[in-house]
Amino acid sequence: MLIRQTKLSLTNPFKNFLLRRLTSESIQPRFTNPITPVNPDHLLRVCTILYQQQNSPEPRLHSNLRACHFDLTHEFFLQVCNKFPYSWRPVYRFFQYTQTDPEFCHTSVSFNKMIDVIGNSRNIELFWETLENMGQLRLVNDNTFLIALKTLAEARELKKCVGFFQLMNANGYGYNLESLNKVVEMLCRWKLVVEAKFVVLKLKEWIKPNGVTYRYLIRGYCDVGDLIEASKIWNLMVDEGFEPDIDAVEKMMETLFKTNRYDEAMKLFQTMRLKRMDDLGLSTYRLALKWLCKRGMLSQAHVVFEEMRERGIQADNLTLGLLIDGLLARGRVSEAYRIAEGIDRPDISIYHGLIKGLLKLKRASEATQVFREMINRGCEPTMHTYVMLLQGHLGKRGRKGPDPLVNFDTIFVGGLVKAGKSLEATKYVERTINRGLEVPRFDYNKFLHYYSNEEGVIMFKEMGKKLREVGLVDLADILERYGEKMTTRERRRNRAI
Repeated sequence: MLIRQTKLSLTNPFKNFLLRRLTSESIQPRFTNPITPVNPDHLLRVCTILYQQQNSPEPRLHSNLRACHFDLTHEFFLQVCNKFPYSWRPVYRFFQYTQTDPEFCHTSVSFNKMIDVIGNSRNIELFWETLENMGQLRLVNDNTFLIALKTLAEARELKKCVGFFQLMNANGYGYNLESLNKVVEMLCRWKLVVEAKFVVLKLKEWIKPNGVTYRYLIRGYCDVGDLIEASKIWNLMVDEGFEPDIDAVEKMMETLFKTNRYDEAMKLFQTMRLKRMDDLGLSTYRLALKWLCKRGMLSQAHVVFEEMRERGIQADNLTLGLLIDGLLARGRVSEAYRIAEGIDRPDISIYHGLIKGLLKLKRASEATQVFREMINRGCEPTMHTYVMLLQGHLGKRGRKGPDPLVNFDTIFVGGLVKAGKSLEATKYVERTINRGLEVPRFDYNKFLHYYSNEEGVIMFKEMGKKLREVGLVDLADILERYGEKMTTRERRRNRAI
């Protein structure tokens, strides 16, 4: 009986809210809710009551909430929602309580926050009811569309996805291509491209998709690796008279390259060169050059690069860095250095190309010299720079040095212990004791992260001294530099760009 009464009470507040909103709007214009500070003690007390008594009868819950004597504001309601991101009942029971306060009125922001919580808890029935009432109250905005479609698509409520647009049209919002495109873009970004396609095709009678809609779908199918469906959307787009823009072309090319379908990717690139040469820009050429260099097809890369220059497109440092890396990978060191020396203002992409290529050639000492020159010319290294150099000097699985003081097994275990990960450290030690077993891959990112504190400054300095004593000067320079510039968050934030 109690459950039935509670269930019935969940459907009533919107009617009262609609009546109060209509009467209040006839007296005053649309309200604003200024952000006011929330008392954390009151917030904790209210949330505790909502959690502990979420199944209590309504009179008892409301009486206990009134006894808290808190200041009910718009910001307070949002903070309560933040405390229960995946539990709809406390939030909705608090929403019911707010309806008893004649001076409090909800906005699109508070409603969107509430339906987000309800959607996260997958209470689709209450979620849909709330959306219907938001439409009647004219509190729907773009964010409502995104929350609604994301929730319904993740729950595979495809009919309701389409029905939401029809519901909003019935409430006076109309069918809007711009809203549809925003929804499709969001769904594709969250890997819900199948649901996005269903919505587009079902709404085609009322909302005619344009080139932007199809581009989002192509990008979405490429992101999930479904080239067959991406090709179908491509053909459908062409049949309807839309020309794929350069973003869609580049996404298709990139996906074809990543799935080892080089011939098809280059065929698409050649088609663009023959039919739409004027649309090709630096980003398209860079994409082709990147994958040609990766595959070692330097002669074709040279042809593409020269064509780009003849068309007056100036190569940026990122493109030149890819060429340098490709040349070094094929052992053409002098040509790579010639390109690097001809750049007036090299940035980190140029130096990364040199370092990466030299490390592939097992020339770690030379790569470290490039690292020193990079610093001398005012280009600050990133975490990726240090990880590349450490892997080049020590290998991807670490290395057991002749001196126990510079043994990276010991350093790694020490870092785990200092980070409070004793269990992981114990497992690592057990594996390394028996060298017949394969040692787990050494994670340099974690190693550097564990020592990114003031203690790390001293540790890296001492480690540098020990490394120099055993002749590992290059490695000492790398770690000492990290200790000087990259150990604390403030130093990383203040480094030169």
